[in-house]
Amino acid sequence: MSQLLMRQATSGDIEALCALLLEHGPNPWNHLPEAEVRSHLATIAEGATLAVLAEEQGRLLGFVSYRLTRDFATHQPLARAGHVHGYICEAVVHRDCVGRGLGARLLGEAVQDLWRLGVHDIYIDRHEENAASAGMMRKAGFTELLTYADPARRPNGSGCSTLCCLRAGQ
Repeated sequence: MSQLLMRQATSGDIEALCALLLEHGPNPWNHLPEAEVRSHLATIAEGATLAVLAEEQGRLLGFVSYRLTRDFATHQPLARAGHVHGYICEAVVHRDCVGRGLGARLLGEAVQDLWRLGVHDIYIDRHEENAASAGMMRKAGFTELLTYADPARRPNGSGCSTLCCLRAGQ
């Protein structure tokens, strides 16, 4: 990949991010209803969602979206109960770029940005059987916390999600 540019997404990128995710994200393991995808990515405009993207010669190759949240408070260490933490929402790479480490690089950039924002715990989830995502998450240092039935989001395979976490200093 020559002249790869990684940068924060802006409101002007939202439509291209939606198009990339809806075209290159679907597989048996992903839950990507179009209305939810568009609603999630639209919040980039007001800063509720952040995203780091990679482009080469103006062509969008992939992105990772993430946000600050309190949604995983029950999984927080006691010392940080009630603290804001990070959540990695979506990760997608153009199918022509799969296997080149771009997803791992984007995930690493998102993690570094969340650390800069002051969080100490970052959560991410995946279909229990999604081996590619599991490998990328392990490579980034995430550890599995629990696996639970999630049939609404995981209609294929085991129907389960696995929640993973990366803690500062881990």
